[in-house]
Amino acid sequence: MADRRKRGDARDMERAVAAFALKPNGGLILTPDPAAIAHHELVINIASRHRLPAVYPYRYFAAEGGLISYGPDSVDPFRRAAGYVDRILKGERPADLPVQAPTKYELVINLKTAKALGVEIPSTVLARADEVIE
Repeated sequence: MADRRKRGDARDMERAVAAFALKPNGGLILTPDPAAIAHHELVINIASRHRLPAVYPYRYFAAEGGLISYGPDSVDPFRRAAGYVDRILKGERPADLPVQAPTKYELVINLKTAKALGVEIPSTVLARADEVIE
């Protein structure tokens, strides 16, 4: 049953991305949806096959062939959690600690994918990137 659900998700993603690709000057912004994350390789491949520029929520999307990723640094929350552990061990109540949102975001650009899509990334954007994959 799980395999059938995965195939359904894949077909749904194929249809959705293909619909974006049909629109002139279209693009795709992928949100951190659990299904899209679980099928990230599929989404990257579909976007590539349809020559659709896409922005993804996490670095590993760009590292695996996506065009651009912009999202929270995946390591920073763990570093900051150490401070919370320290405060709790010193006696603070967890309920009294504020909820923390990400404070550091990463911009990663995959130039190999940009070239394959025929997309030129302005030098000003490349200069602001935290990482450029060539």
